[in-house]
Amino acid sequence: MPHSFPFYLLLTLCVVLIIGLVVAALRRANRQHLALRLVASVLAVAGLWLTAYPPTHPVAGTRQAAVLLTDNYSADTLQELLRHLGPATRVWRYRPTTATDTPALSSLLALREQLPTLRQLHVLGQGLPVADLPELGSLGVVHHPAATKAGFRTAQWSRQVALGQTVEVEGFFEQAPTDQKQSTWVYLSAAGSHRDSVRLPATQGAFHLHYQPRAVGRNVYELLARRDGQELAREPVPVEVLPTRPLRVLMLASTPSFEFRFLKSHLASRQHVVALRTGLSRGLNQTEFLNQPTQDISRLTAPVLARYDVLLADAGSVGALTSAESQALQNAIRTTGLGFLLLADPSPLPRTSPARTDFAVVARPVSVAAPQPVQWPGSPGKLTTLVPAVLRPTPLLRPLITDAQQHSVVGAARLGAGTVVVSVLPATYSWALQNAAAAYEAYWSRLLTAAARPLAPTARWQVLDAWPKPNSPLTLRLAATFPATQPKVVEPAQSTVRVALQQDTRLPEWSTAYYWPTQVGWHRVEAAGQTPGWFYVYDHQSWQLPELRSRQQAAAMRVTTTKASLAGTSVSTREAWPSVWFFLLFLLAAGTLWLEEKL
Repeated sequence: MPHSFPFYLLLTLCVVLIIGLVVAALRRANRQHLALRLVASVLAVAGLWLTAYPPTHPVAGTRQAAVLLTDNYSADTLQELLRHLGPATRVWRYRPTTATDTPALSSLLALREQLPTLRQLHVLGQGLPVADLPELGSLGVVHHPAATKAGFRTAQWSRQVALGQTVEVEGFFEQAPTDQKQSTWVYLSAAGSHRDSVRLPATQGAFHLHYQPRAVGRNVYELLARRDGQELAREPVPVEVLPTRPLRVLMLASTPSFEFRFLKSHLASRQHVVALRTGLSRGLNQTEFLNQPTQDISRLTAPVLARYDVLLADAGSVGALTSAESQALQNAIRTTGLGFLLLADPSPLPRTSPARTDFAVVARPVSVAAPQPVQWPGSPGKLTTLVPAVLRPTPLLRPLITDAQQHSVVGAARLGAGTVVVSVLPATYSWALQNAAAAYEAYWSRLLTAAARPLAPTARWQVLDAWPKPNSPLTLRLAATFPATQPKVVEPAQSTVRVALQQDTRLPEWSTAYYWPTQVGWHRVEAAGQTPGWFYVYDHQSWQLPELRSRQQAAAMRVTTTKASLAGTSVSTREAWPSVWFFLLFLLAAGTLWLEEKL
């Protein structure tokens, strides 16, 4: 086979060098160590030549299988696999972040081009990104995952919450069962303090934590796991806290009450628009307006109801509605989505009450007069209040608040485009008097949010990837009218990247774009005329267990061969001997020539 110019140049130099050394040795007057000098001269030139062009020897390997190393791979697994496939099997490192002796591979397409006979790829460690798997085509994949370490296997939470609502984080913590006697604690930390915690009875288990943010903004909370004072895992929990939606609330009270008085002031202090009509005597009402100008609310008509998002009333005021008012209320709920919130008595609902058949009030005995505990998902602390009645379960009833026996005390039901909420708790204002303002706010936020008129659809950005990481593609979806200009992503360092949107042919209101983040942190995506959206990009060390699980599932769907299926395809290939041995031979022979001349 033809050789390159350096090959012939070095060959010429070696021939000239060996001839020169032999002639010099033969012409020497002192011929005492002639044989030693001739042997050393030949070995020195041979060592120099073999250092540049070492000889090869046959080794077992396969051309139909290769090994690809990813983060957190096991060296023992690699050695065992090479003993099975053969030491000459090709090994690459996929997109290494640091310098490595193993050849690097940046594209799976290049792998198929370099080894056209490849039929099986063994992936060690964290695995291949799901987005890169289609580049393998029909190539079979065998995944050899790294040893499982302690961490959060799954976790879910709302990436966006409104101020006053609760952030709920639930998931599963996984750990090798090394010591069943020591329990593990899982914490949700915010602003440098533990806000909630749960004790796992064994080394692993499910958890459910909650925290109510105090301010609007983008935050990165932390999920921690500790055992016996030692930190086992720590993961970021990014949450965007949105401003509270300003509601327009119309309140109807048949008689003055502390419940309506405290609620009116509370809503007004939160910048909600409030109108209150209170009955003083037959035919005489008192009206109050907060954060809005005075209006006529003496009668419920379609124009009056259209100005509000929620109608909150007690049973007496609903029972006093005329047929025309009752019909206007029913139409507003069914057709325009007006929310209706009824504070019921321990008696059947008034006949004029909307969705009356979906709610059945069951009064409790008068002897049960002591305050009872009530709860809901994410409720702050232990809350007690008078519970004179409960709601009987019905097919359309959705419980919002329950008592200690899991009986519904506040429930919701759909009625056309709107929602009807019924509560049998008459005195929640006591929480505001008992230094439990957070519980009072969370309670009414839950009820009003469930009943409020639905918002008109607005532009909304979604990130379709659960765990975005740098240098990995993620999919952005815009649910809105296709923008006139290309959207842009503003990175944490304020650099701007334009992304190209593609409209969905099946759902024209959906458009998708692919983006490769390069930085960790909060990113803003915006388009002209659309509401900006925010998403968080995690570092490569965060949430590795959920990502590992998704990669394993994606790789398992592609497995077409087993680990032993290529056992009979081993071939003998030639591998060069290490050059360092021949360089040592050169140094030894050259040193011998120098020492012999000095003797």
